[in-house]
Amino acid sequence: MNPNWAEENLQTIRTLMERSALYRRALAPIMLFAGIMGILAAAVGLVFHLNSPSEFVGLWLGTAAVVVIGALLITRRQALKEHDVFWSPPTRRVAQALAPPLAAGLVLGVLFFRAWVFPPFIWVFFYGCALHAAGFFMSRGVRLFGWIYICLGTFVLATFLAVQPKNLNLLWLHWFMGSFFGLLHLAYGAYLYVTEKGKNAA
Repeated sequence: MNPNWAEENLQTIRTLMERSALYRRALAPIMLFAGIMGILAAAVGLVFHLNSPSEFVGLWLGTAAVVVIGALLITRRQALKEHDVFWSPPTRRVAQALAPPLAAGLVLGVLFFRAWVFPPFIWVFFYGCALHAAGFFMSRGVRLFGWIYICLGTFVLATFLAVQPKNLNLLWLHWFMGSFFGLLHLAYGAYLYVTEKGKNAA
């Protein structure tokens, strides 16, 4: 075993543990931004009646791209504020944990975009898996947040398959996406902000 490799990994793990509180603080504005964008996207889909598969997938993939870019900019601003390196080894570890499930969700969502009911559930499941994977390098709450997506998504899908409602169009899926990628993000961002503020006050 290369001693330099082992030493570098130990240093990365140590840095991740030291920065867990910093990542938690950085996560609050990212979640709030993602929640706002999710609600806006759902509103756009409902108001403009974007109820074809291509319009639905295009709207939400575009929203996801905006959120990813916004999250990177917020993270970069946080790093500059803390006089830290943006693309540090710990940040790379978190990105590597997020990348496989997010990429799988993207590819499967695009491949099955004509099967209109499946892309939202695919995105919810794989997003939950991505959060759970990243949670091993961040606070425990991120893993629990990932489990919320996985469990709630499974429950909604099981309910849908059991009931099999008739005469549905894509508009109800905007409500689904707005709830999962809008309201849940806002709730978690608010929780992080309030609890962090309470810790600072103490």
